[in-house]
Amino acid sequence: MTNATKRITIDFDPAIHRALQRQAAEANRSISALVNDAVRRSLTEDVEDLSAFDERDAEPNLPFEDVVKDLN
Repeated sequence: MTNATKRITIDFDPAIHRALQRQAAEANRSISALVNDAVRRSLTEDVEDLSAFDERDAEPNLPFEDVVKDLN
């Protein structure tokens, strides 16, 4: 695996861009590093969610109406 990076263009809402600029300056990091970390965390959460789905695959599928009735 190499450390090569890919350059892309992302259009941010101006308020998000300002917030990223400030956060990057305060952390002495680049916006790219912040975005890479955020995307990496998001993708990691997706993997964790998929693992949880796999673990619960054998559980019975309950109709929503039955779950709501059980709340009363």
